[in-house]
Amino acid sequence: SNQVYKAFGKEQAEAFAQAMNTKVDIKFASSVSCVHALMNGYCDIASSARALYRRHREYGFQQVPICRDPIAVIVSSKCKVDALTERQLQDIFSGDIDNWKAVGGPDLPITVIVPSKDSAAHKNFRRHVMKHKEIAHDFMSHDSTMAIAAVAYFPPGTVSFISKGAAAHDKRVKALRIDGKAPTELDYPYFQTFFLVVKIGPSEPVKQFIDFAFTPEAKVRIKKYGMLPIDR
Repeated sequence: SNQVYKAFGKEQAEAFAQAMNTKVDIKFASSVSCVHALMNGYCDIASSARALYRRHREYGFQQVPICRDPIAVIVSSKCKVDALTERQLQDIFSGDIDNWKAVGGPDLPITVIVPSKDSAAHKNFRRHVMKHKEIAHDFMSHDSTMAIAAVAYFPPGTVSFISKGAAAHDKRVKALRIDGKAPTELDYPYFQTFFLVVKIGPSEPVKQFIDFAFTPEAKVRIKKYGMLPIDR
């Protein structure tokens, strides 16, 4: 998954390869594409920012939750706004608010960038934040994590959303507080879960990779980027 890869997946896979003296090949795409690749035999493990559908479990696949990841609302680090209420956030992404002046910021148009509709980031944001309402946007990025670069390069009135862990790698953007809560706080309102998805009855190397995700070292990597490890 693009979000998992950007957040800590690449670093995790490299650490596993070094610790086990083995080779790990990584490809990244949307969560849905990753799960489809696993189901069609193109990989041994998929990571996903969305839970499996029941039919996938019935087909012989299982998901292993590894961490909870805050869905961060991101703006340029130059943006003068640091916090929004949930209602303001919903109004911005529904198109009802189109200027930062309406939420206490400068007289500056709001440009809304969203990840692809096929991405887990988009689906999770629409469910958790928008309560299934449609999202109004000016631009849509091809994959979820491209939204980070877009916010960094577009004018400072730009806003988007993405994994907090993924956004933590780019200091050109910052995450807004929502209803007074930062994404690093336990009672922050919006979280998604990152999963490893494998066939039921995985091979020994796959078991080793999963076990590695729950080691103290792996949990340190997860916490470092603002995510919360899940115990088995």
